[in-house]
Amino acid sequence: MKKNFKIIILIFFAIILIYFLKTNFTEYNLEKSINACIVAQKRTSETFDLEKAKKYCDEQVRKQKEDY
Repeated sequence: MKKNFKIIILIFFAIILIYFLKTNFTEYNLEKSINACIVAQKRTSETFDLEKAKKYCDEQVRKQKEDY
C-alpha cells in the first residue's frame, strides 16, 4: 500500500513539473524566435523601425506557432 502511494505521489509531482517547464520554456522560446526575427528585419531593411518590426515579428511568429 505504501509503495503504491509513493508511486502516485511521484507521478503527481512529475506531471506538475512537466506542466511548469512546458509553460515557462514555451514563452522563452517564443521570445527568442521574435528577437531573431527582429534582428533579421534589421539586417534586411533599409529603413528600420523597431516598433513596427516587433509588431510584425510577433504577429508572424505567433501565427506560425498556431499553424504548426
